[in-house]
Amino acid sequence: MKRQAQFAGRSDPPYDRELIRSGGASGGRSRRGERGQRSRGPARQARPPRRRRRSFLGTLRTVLIVALLVIVVGTVLVGLRAATFNASVSTAGFPSTALLGPLNGEDRVNVLMVGYGGGTHPGAYLADSVQVLSIDPATDTTTTIPVPRDLWVEGIASFSQNGKLNEVFAAGQQATDLDGAGALMAEVLSEITGLRIESWISIDFEGFREMVDAVGGVTVDNPVAFSWTGNQEVHEAGNWDRGTFDAGEIELDGEEALMYSRARYTSVVSESTDYARSVRQARVIGALRSKLGEGGIFSILPGLQLMDALEGRVRTNLSVIDLFLLSGHLSADRRIELEEDVVLTATTNTIGQYILVPVDWVGPGSYGGLRSYLERELAQPSTSPTDAP
Repeated sequence: MKRQAQFAGRSDPPYDRELIRSGGASGGRSRRGERGQRSRGPARQARPPRRRRRSFLGTLRTVLIVALLVIVVGTVLVGLRAATFNASVSTAGFPSTALLGPLNGEDRVNVLMVGYGGGTHPGAYLADSVQVLSIDPATDTTTTIPVPRDLWVEGIASFSQNGKLNEVFAAGQQATDLDGAGALMAEVLSEITGLRIESWISIDFEGFREMVDAVGGVTVDNPVAFSWTGNQEVHEAGNWDRGTFDAGEIELDGEEALMYSRARYTSVVSESTDYARSVRQARVIGALRSKLGEGGIFSILPGLQLMDALEGRVRTNLSVIDLFLLSGHLSADRRIELEEDVVLTATTNTIGQYILVPVDWVGPGSYGGLRSYLERELAQPSTSPTDAP
């Protein structure tokens, strides 16, 4: 039996053959014609609906809205992370800033930076590295002043027990905590140098190591090759067994950067001094600064990585906003050295310890010559970034 299509309840097919054949002209009747009225003319072919083209401005508006949402969400997330970091490392509130006004003012902004060993070993809180960052807002230049840790402190009201500078930080920590250590060190150095030092940052060795690793290591230009050891007896025997830092550009991970900054017993006499160590530390800090970039969106990721590395390792009285402002001034334009036989002279204290005192030392509190020297040097214009290592 031949198969046929069935149209229930209808005798006509549900399409118009004449309409299909004529390409739109129907030979049949319209529904109105079926009711007894003839169609007035051929049916018009229905046009497909016109697709509305999205204008360029509409597309741009959508892109801008999406970008704005991304920025807002990203800002909120970064802000929350920054607030958490701020609460863990700083005595200052978030959001707050102590440096925004001064960095746009006329007077110098001086920030104390202290590195110490940390941990549980004896001498864990003796300051290993002491530097003052002196920023001149008028010229937007930064001067670093490394202060020898063997500088003798005597005749200073806030540190009546006397001792080497590195002991000041340890005494403050023992009396209170790391906040007290930073505050005491800033107060003592303000009196010794004549500089107004209200801001301070301290970091332990592990934090320094993790900070370098967080940005993927650093590259420094090392002018003099040297080998080193960590033991004085081995050093005196002429055996530098801990490694060698080649001359030229060298890449350092966190551990290597820490050893490069701290190496004291070296195969090159000039590299075995506190002055040489401070120069190497400045190179590493400058290399870290370059990894942060010039700010903006491309600095967000390394900034977050540094927060993760420094949480629990750094302590400061500056807010995270101030640390961000300060990050643009970590690369020094010049250095002022407190050199032996020029500003300081070597001697011993009453128990035979090696110490450094100002060349015009006549007794407790004799820091007038040191203050005058710093005042004169800071008044000199910083002519070129090559003044710094």
